[in-house]
Amino acid sequence: MTLVLPNLKEKQMGQVLTTITVTNRIDKVLADRGFISPDEIRTLTLDQVLVDTGATLLSLPAKIISQLGLIQVGERDVETSAGIKKGRIFADVQLFVEGREGRFDCLELPEGVNTVLLGVTPLEILGLEPDLKNQRLRVLPMNEKQTYLMV
Repeated sequence: MTLVLPNLKEKQMGQVLTTITVTNRIDKVLADRGFISPDEIRTLTLDQVLVDTGATLLSLPAKIISQLGLIQVGERDVETSAGIKKGRIFADVQLFVEGREGRFDCLELPEGVNTVLLGVTPLEILGLEPDLKNQRLRVLPMNEKQTYLMV
């Protein structure tokens, strides 16, 4: 698989970078139930995460997936700049971003790609949207009379 990624050393016009925390949710559950100690929960805070509206899922490099001890739950066809390839899916990431929290599957990025991508599905579920003008994430709703959740 080949992905074409922007240069992250310099923030480009319209590019949104953020910080996220990813946790092995199974570890969290085991700690909550007393089977492991809280300091055994595998968790990482990641800076310079690219908000990518062209990506669907949270996408992590293999090294981060390994550090978190995530479990592979399948493979899916993934559209990349090099065409459709197989991608491995891992389950049970607890994601924290901009004060919001959710549980997601993630896609393993191809070998050699070290940029973490935050795709549109987690953004939508967490009620976040990219503010390209100010190069940040905007937390929804915009006022107290609205909500980002719908039934």
